[in-house]
Amino acid sequence: MSSETSSQKPRVAVVFGGRSSEHAISVVTAGAVLSAIDREKYDVLPIGITTDGRWALTADEPERMAITDRKLPSVAELAESADGAVVLPVDPTSREVVYSEPGQVPKALGDVDVVFPVLHGPYGEDGTLQGLLELSGVPYVGSGVLSSAVGQDKDYMKRVFASFGLPVGPYEVIRPREWEQTGPNGEKGAAARKKIVDFAGEHGWPLFVKPARAGSSMGISKVDDLAGLDEAIEEARRHDPKILVESLLSGREIECGVLEFEDGPRASVPAEIPPVTAHDFYDFEAKYIDSATGLVPAPLTEEQTARVQELAVEAFEAASCEGLVRADFFLQDNGEFVINEINTLPGFTPISMYPRMWQESGVSYAELVDRLIQAALRRSTGLR
Repeated sequence: MSSETSSQKPRVAVVFGGRSSEHAISVVTAGAVLSAIDREKYDVLPIGITTDGRWALTADEPERMAITDRKLPSVAELAESADGAVVLPVDPTSREVVYSEPGQVPKALGDVDVVFPVLHGPYGEDGTLQGLLELSGVPYVGSGVLSSAVGQDKDYMKRVFASFGLPVGPYEVIRPREWEQTGPNGEKGAAARKKIVDFAGEHGWPLFVKPARAGSSMGISKVDDLAGLDEAIEEARRHDPKILVESLLSGREIECGVLEFEDGPRASVPAEIPPVTAHDFYDFEAKYIDSATGLVPAPLTEEQTARVQELAVEAFEAASCEGLVRADFFLQDNGEFVINEINTLPGFTPISMYPRMWQESGVSYAELVDRLIQAALRRSTGLR
C-alpha cells in the first residue's frame, strides 16, 4: 500500500457492500464494475463496507465477487484484514484516504478523485453516503442527497411524482407507530389493519406489502386475503419499519433507463419483464438466483416506446436526479402507463436490466461505466 498514486490518472474508489439487506447484490455489482473500469484510464481503489458498517480495504479481485453455486458473496470474505479500516476524511481540503489497523501506524492510500458507489438500499443509496461525500468534497457517481433520499423512500417518491403530474397507482402507507399501537382490545396495529382492509375494499385483493425503503424485491409479499396480512407486514418490517401497501396493477411490467449525457438526460430503449412462472412476482430469487430475464427491447409500438421514454426522463427530472436512473412502469390494459418507482442506483451487473437496455441502445457496459465516471468528474459537490 503506497502513499502515492502510480500516475496522474483519476483515482476511482469503488465503494460497495454496506449495511442493508442488499449487501450481497452490491458486492456482485462491484465485481462487474471493477472488471469494466479501463485501467489504462483510471486508477482504482476497491473499498468494501461490511454488514456492521466497517469500511474495509479489499482485494481487487472481481472474480471473487460473483454468486457461485447460489452462494452470495460478502465484504467480510474479501477484506484484507478482519480489523483494518479505511477512513475518508470529512475535510473538503483533502481527499487523502487513510488505512489503519490496531497497533499499526496509519497508512496513506493516496487521494481519491471520484467515488463510484454501488451500494443499494439504506446507508448507501438513500442519501446518507452522498451526504458524507458532500461533506468530504469528493465527487461521486449518481444522484445527490435529496434525489437519493426521494428515490429510496417509495412513499415520498410517489408524492413527488404526483405533484409533477406523473401517473402513480393507488397505495397506502403504514408508519411505525400505526402498527405498534394497540386497539381497544389490546390488538396490535388495529387501526393500521383497518386502514388496509378499507384500502382493499376500495381497490380489491391481492395487495402487495413491501418495505418503503428497500430494493431488490426484498421483503415484498403478495397478499391474497386478510389471513396473510400480518405475516406480510412483519416480513416487510424486517427490512423497514415503514410499510407501503399497493393494489395490484394489471398489465405489463416495463422498464426504461435514463443516462446523463453532456446535453442532458436521455432514455434507453425500454425493456419488458415477462411473467415469471416459477414465482408469484419478479422477486429476489427470480432476479438474482434464477436469473429470470427480461425482453430487450420491449415489444411496444413506436408510440408506446416514445411515451415511456418521455415519462422516464420526466421522472428523472422531477426528482432532480443525476447520472443514472432506472424507471419502472406498468402498461395497463387501457394502454396507459403508470410509474411504479425509480432506482437511482439500479442493479448494475452486465445481466441487469439497466445495462442491458443501454447495450441495446448502443452504449456498451464499459462505455456506460466510463460515462458515469466522467459525468461525476464534471460535477462539483455542494449546491448545483
